[in-house]
Amino acid sequence: MRRICGWMILILMFAAAPTYAQQNSDWQLVAKGFTYVTAIVQPPHDPSRLFIADLQGTISIVQNGNLLPTPFLDIHNYINGKVFGQGLIGMAFDPDFAQNGNFYVAYTNADNWPVLSRYHVSSDPNLADPLSEQIILKVDHASPEHNGGDIAFGSDGYLYWAIGDGAYKRSPSQNLQSHLGAVLRLDVEHGTPYTIPLNNPYLNGTNALPELWAKGLRNPWRISFDRLTGDLYIADVGEAQREEIDFQPAGRPGGQNYGWNLYEGTVLFNGGSKAGLTFPVVEYSHDNGNCAITGGYVYRGTVLPDLAGKYVFADYCSGILWTTYQKSPGSWYTAQLMTTRYRITTFGEDDAGELYIGDVNNGSVYRLISTD
Repeated sequence: MRRICGWMILILMFAAAPTYAQQNSDWQLVAKGFTYVTAIVQPPHDPSRLFIADLQGTISIVQNGNLLPTPFLDIHNYINGKVFGQGLIGMAFDPDFAQNGNFYVAYTNADNWPVLSRYHVSSDPNLADPLSEQIILKVDHASPEHNGGDIAFGSDGYLYWAIGDGAYKRSPSQNLQSHLGAVLRLDVEHGTPYTIPLNNPYLNGTNALPELWAKGLRNPWRISFDRLTGDLYIADVGEAQREEIDFQPAGRPGGQNYGWNLYEGTVLFNGGSKAGLTFPVVEYSHDNGNCAITGGYVYRGTVLPDLAGKYVFADYCSGILWTTYQKSPGSWYTAQLMTTRYRITTFGEDDAGELYIGDVNNGSVYRLISTD
């Protein structure tokens, strides 16, 4: 479990990166009027509604193409949004949402602490019960910075929560007694308010928190699972030199250490042994206007079959999109997909596997479509 990763690391050279013949794709406006979109999700088996979370603390519904005037949930009074990256950061529907009406949100509270909470839908399916909040876990954060905050259910039914390190050079990412700079794995279906999955890697460790699934992360802003394979992709925002994609194949036992703040990607940062570290499968520099990775999804839709099985991601500053996939064991092939004028804050995936983005420039959500 603790060994140097054998995956081949691919450093993107943007000027020379090949481009897919994807001129038959474009972005179609879905809705506008948002401040900073942080989640675009759809309830399982409910294709008529798309839920859009805003950093300012609201979740809105687009139903049959129309943005409903009343938010599904408004928690702006409970969040702290004073520092960029704080606010309502993540949202995920319970896999059994149709039966139990539960969904989960991650936000920063007035004390700058990341909070994971469960809410329940009201008798009106387009309105959550604002009084139904059950706090699952609050994490003491080192500062207002590097909140991470994305949440997603794995195919194992457990909820994964990515949390930033809240720091700079004194990062707790290598500290197994800290929830920061980590991905947590929780069983939110059992216990009050949760239990630890029996196969969590540190459940029986005396010097580690049992909620930990992975460590060594700086600011894992977006994470996602491949809906077909169950593989986990972690897009970790770097400091000054590298942006990275960390990868965990389905079925691995957890306990990976992705290297921050000893290394930024594969570049030496504070330094230390490489033993026991898992390095990114893809990394890129801050050349050509790049500054921060926005992680996406492995495309499993049907509109653009050439993208099938490829992980789509973007850079927040340059607006460039790329795809990457494992061409052969240990070998990843990455290529530029398109350039945009968007500042892409997040990706979304609907129940059919089609992709969406949130753009802070226009406060809008777009769907990836075919122009053929």
